[in-house]
Amino acid sequence: MSEIPSTDAEWAEKIANMKKQLPKRSLSQPPIPTQINRTIDHTLLVTPTDPTQIDSLCKEALEYEFAAVCVRLEHVARAASHVKGTKTGLACVVGFPEGTHPTAEKVREAKEAVAQGATELDMVIRYNLLKEGRYTEVYEDVRAVRNAAPHPIVLKAILEASVLEKDQLIDATIVSCMAGTDYIKTSTGWNGGASAEQVTQMGYAASMCGCTCLIKASGGIRSAADLLRMLKAGAQRIGTSSGVKIMKEIDEGEILEQGCGHATA
Repeated sequence: MSEIPSTDAEWAEKIANMKKQLPKRSLSQPPIPTQINRTIDHTLLVTPTDPTQIDSLCKEALEYEFAAVCVRLEHVARAASHVKGTKTGLACVVGFPEGTHPTAEKVREAKEAVAQGATELDMVIRYNLLKEGRYTEVYEDVRAVRNAAPHPIVLKAILEASVLEKDQLIDATIVSCMAGTDYIKTSTGWNGGASAEQVTQMGYAASMCGCTCLIKASGGIRSAADLLRMLKAGAQRIGTSSGVKIMKEIDEGEILEQGCGHATA
């Protein structure tokens, strides 16, 4: 990875130089995973949530062997009791959904989530500061959570692409990737859904960073067709509360002819 800028001006210059390297046309389409179930983060973030709903969420995730369940901090311990030792991970949102929480609060949430059994963290970046060009603060916020929850904990940075302009989305991708995240994630779903165009743009920008940063698409993905569009655009994970519905559509063959399959082995 290249040297980390130390001021907002240096960040702006670095980002501008990286933008010059962005592809002028679409790259080749990535291969579609055959195990669609292993791309899904089965999500329940509405409030209030009854504990029995967490039980059902985890039961469904284990039945379909989803990649992870994604819950709020207050439900991590209960979810962990279900998924610990299985193929399904446990993601907890951090600084959700506003992203404006003080860094110290995000660090506290991250540490507590990991202590209770979370294996993945989906943190909302300070996108309000990103929009103001305050890149250093955004970087330091993400980096603090990364340091508080080092590998093998998986860290996903939620960029809230729906409220960012195209150039700002590129900025957010570059800063988050360089802060050491494993994934960049489109959105919380609280301010609009994700688009395939956003996923593609994030992929282009991530490729400029000299590090391996994957993409999670989240927000408004409610059908097998929605999921397939995101995978074709370059997403490797899909955050959705409609995982069971999507898998039933796939098993019924609605998108199998387009190159997707479902395997639980």
